[in-house]
Amino acid sequence: MPGGQVTRVLIADDQALVRAGFRRILESDGQIEVVAEAANGLEAVAAVARASPDVAILDVRMPQLDGIEATRRIVGDLEDSPRVLILTTYSSDEYVYEALRAGASGFVLKDVAPDELLNAVMVVAEGEALLDAAVTRSVVEEFVRRSPQAPSSGAELDELTERELEVLKLITLGQSNAEIAGTLVLSPATVKTHVAHVLMKLGVRDRAQAVIYSYESGLVRPGQPPDV
Repeated sequence: MPGGQVTRVLIADDQALVRAGFRRILESDGQIEVVAEAANGLEAVAAVARASPDVAILDVRMPQLDGIEATRRIVGDLEDSPRVLILTTYSSDEYVYEALRAGASGFVLKDVAPDELLNAVMVVAEGEALLDAAVTRSVVEEFVRRSPQAPSSGAELDELTERELEVLKLITLGQSNAEIAGTLVLSPATVKTHVAHVLMKLGVRDRAQAVIYSYESGLVRPGQPPDV
């Protein structure tokens, strides 16, 4: 977070031992403070409104209200909503794609290594999306392929410049700003500006939503890497 600000985190999982383990890991970092815990989705939504965390870690499967619907309510109900990390047991969990569509910024596995968990929290707290090219993209591809919904019109793509379209395709490949800068031979600051313009023109929350838009608009097709 800018200026050394502490990142406030909510942990929501129906298993107390999981919450305790995650709290221990997160609070080992002096820049992270766990401000609330919740044992189900309803408690998580209420805790977000009460504690105003920067990042909410939500188990995808919880009683009373699952992580997907909790994400939808958290992202949709609050003007300054926290970033959401979905917590799941399996990288191929069918709910992960729906959670991303609901507004989650990424997901982590329950057996995530401590340093990877800390990195995930900081990445989404800074406004990025946690896009693991080996996992997230395969999940998105699989469930876009299965999705019965008609693809979006993709009309917003017409608003993008040629360079912004290239940046969007590289985002869909899971490239970071630094990697995009290397691929397109641009400065990181220029890439950051292009990414911001892409998100604004597409009307999406973050990079995860941009990836989903790419698939659902037909810009990128499952199993076929984008032509950059």
